[in-house]
Amino acid sequence: MRARELAVDYPTVTPDDSAMDAARLLAAQGLPGLVVVDGRRRAVAVLPGSRLVRQIVPPHVRDDPALARVYDEPHADRLCARLAGRTVADLLEGGRTPLPVVDPGATVMEIASVMAGARSPVVAVADDERHPEKGTVIGVITAAHLLERILPAAGDG
Repeated sequence: MRARELAVDYPTVTPDDSAMDAARLLAAQGLPGLVVVDGRRRAVAVLPGSRLVRQIVPPHVRDDPALARVYDEPHADRLCARLAGRTVADLLEGGRTPLPVVDPGATVMEIASVMAGARSPVVAVADDERHPEKGTVIGVITAAHLLERILPAAGDG
């Protein structure tokens, strides 16, 4: 099985998109992260859900998780307001998580190797066989989808 057969449509965002809209998209679709592409649909980065969560938790609470106990539920619900007026590009400041990219002919083992090496829950499939990192993203393979395809073949041994 090749990447072209495993790739599925996957929501993408651009650096200019609203951080709040990105968070809503991630939550509504239960995604592990979002694929960030430029205007020509070339891979820019992956925006892990954990990075969005990190943005809404105040720094002093991240530094001392015991402080989280003093936040009641109504106050916790207002934490997402920290995303207001921010863009996806703002969330990527301070270090982008590179989006691993494979070509359409990549094998399951190549995809798994790239995903594991990048520690990414998603791998993009781009249309450029020679330079996938420069190609247009034509689909995405998630870790869950990859495992779904290879686990039945693994048996119970």
